[in-house]
Amino acid sequence: MIMLRTQGLSKDFRLHLQGGITIPVLRDVELTVRAGECVALAGPSGAGKSTLMRCLYGNYGVGGGAIWLRHQGAMFDIAAADARTMREVRGQTLGYVSQFLRVIPRIAALDIVAEPMRGDRADARARAAALLTRLNMPQRLHGLPPATFSGGEQQRVNLARGFAAQYPVLLLDEPTASLDAANAEVVIGLIEEAKAAGAAIIGIFHDAPVRDRVADRLFEVQPIYEAV
Repeated sequence: MIMLRTQGLSKDFRLHLQGGITIPVLRDVELTVRAGECVALAGPSGAGKSTLMRCLYGNYGVGGGAIWLRHQGAMFDIAAADARTMREVRGQTLGYVSQFLRVIPRIAALDIVAEPMRGDRADARARAAALLTRLNMPQRLHGLPPATFSGGEQQRVNLARGFAAQYPVLLLDEPTASLDAANAEVVIGLIEEAKAAGAAIIGIFHDAPVRDRVADRLFEVQPIYEAV
């Protein structure tokens, strides 16, 4: 079953402080991702992989084309969605684990991880605690705000939050970038379990051994060099 599909997706950036020059980044991207598979975005640095991820999540508007996402049993176009609809989609269907943790200050790590989960709050906190423990976060840190955590600790909180809600479609932006080998193995396990449960995963993996173990196929993002 197709969970996400782009059609003719294009994206430009206009540099208003440089005379309005337009930099083309993505052109006619045709990407299809099915339930239960992990597609790794490939291509050289600057090709537009992160831009594509932000378009898929609705953080960037697109210049042309469509992004079809299966939400509540039907396909709809993210590129044409309003802010209210995108909030609903992100709460139910589409998750995103970035390299950086951006949260409300003074909120405990446990509550940050539990927040996107629906249902009984006690169950959500129990699952959050189990994920943090699995990612080797000491229990003494569960009740602390992660603003003072190390980069690797913050990334593990981010990963726990992303996997906790069991999204049908999950975007992963360098999920093991700040992790040691032991925690990278945990993330590999979480990805494999999500795939087995039917999640469609799109990821950027600069760690080639991790990518080779979790990705079912690569999708090459082609760089565009000219400016117009």
